[in-house]
Amino acid sequence: MRRITRTRSLLLGAVVAAALAATGSGSAAPAKTVNGTVGPGFTIGLAMQGKKVTKLKAGTAYRFVISDRSSIHDFHLSGPGLNCVLAGVEYTGTQSFVLRLKKGSYSFVCDPHAGFMHGRFQVS
Repeated sequence: MRRITRTRSLLLGAVVAAALAATGSGSAAPAKTVNGTVGPGFTIGLAMQGKKVTKLKAGTAYRFVISDRSSIHDFHLSGPGLNCVLAGVEYTGTQSFVLRLKKGSYSFVCDPHAGFMHGRFQVS
């Protein structure tokens, strides 16, 4: 009976340690926040600490917080190894994603209005 309790304790400890590692708890630095907005008019952008994003560091964890303020726009981010709609057409609200970007050129666009709602930034 005593052996089973010890085994369960060790198993529980391993599960908790794995869960903390998976959620990023512990000594890992928090992700830097990049704020993306689309709408309510015909605007789209990315900013960090109030400044337009033009460069980010490769491999760094960034929390992309996308505020979609219009049901006629989306927020589509693409670059090396990434091609993802972070907020879809007809969606309004805020969504958050932690991303580690690779070196290269990235673009963001509202697909329905790609001719004039777009931007770019570099990751190095």
